[in-house]
Amino acid sequence: MDRFAEELKKLGIVLTPGQREQFERYYELLVERNKVMNLTGITDYDEVNLKHFTDSLTIVRLNDMSKIYSMIDVGTGAGFPGIPIKIVFPHIKTALLDSLNKRLKFLNEVIEELGLKEIETLHGRAEDYAKKQEYRDKFELCVSRAVANLSTLSEYCLPFVKNGGSFVSYKSGESDEEIRQSETAVSILGGKIVKIDKFMLPDTDIGRSLVKINKVKNTPGKYPRKAGVPAKEPL
Repeated sequence: MDRFAEELKKLGIVLTPGQREQFERYYELLVERNKVMNLTGITDYDEVNLKHFTDSLTIVRLNDMSKIYSMIDVGTGAGFPGIPIKIVFPHIKTALLDSLNKRLKFLNEVIEELGLKEIETLHGRAEDYAKKQEYRDKFELCVSRAVANLSTLSEYCLPFVKNGGSFVSYKSGESDEEIRQSETAVSILGGKIVKIDKFMLPDTDIGRSLVKINKVKNTPGKYPRKAGVPAKEPL
């Protein structure tokens, strides 16, 4: 935990004792439940702290999270990056979206055990939730560590973002061509790529690119297209 806390200090994050306890309990639950369901291929304590928790929080490199008040994590999986962000910035009203209900049962247990407030889990596909009035154009920030192509991810994510907000995609370090090829799709969907932050995760050979896309105009109503189409036929 001390090593983890030191890495976060480099990002300008100082954990309270309560937050340290929350991360410890999150780790315990993740490893415990991973024995009976596939949540993560990483279970070593230091690796989880670095490759899941610290990685999730690298968003502070390009976003002032103290000024964000609503966030949705699309394709959250085992809760990354949404739950680590929520632990450190508890003021952010958060939604975690995933298509697998068993993952959400795990996340609901984490939320209860950690005592997190103003956070909800959503079971379903982004293509469907982004059409719902109560979620479309409603969030200041959308985040995703999902592995889909950036053109596809933008179609999933930008409809959730209100004008003036942003979508941050966590991509690998070798994503230059993918990012370049997404520019047309991003523009069609009402976004603009404003920053690409490339760095290495500490003490690893893992490259990371954070792609910040600002929402500059409304996403046309026909997007996202029906379930499955954005993945099969990226814009």
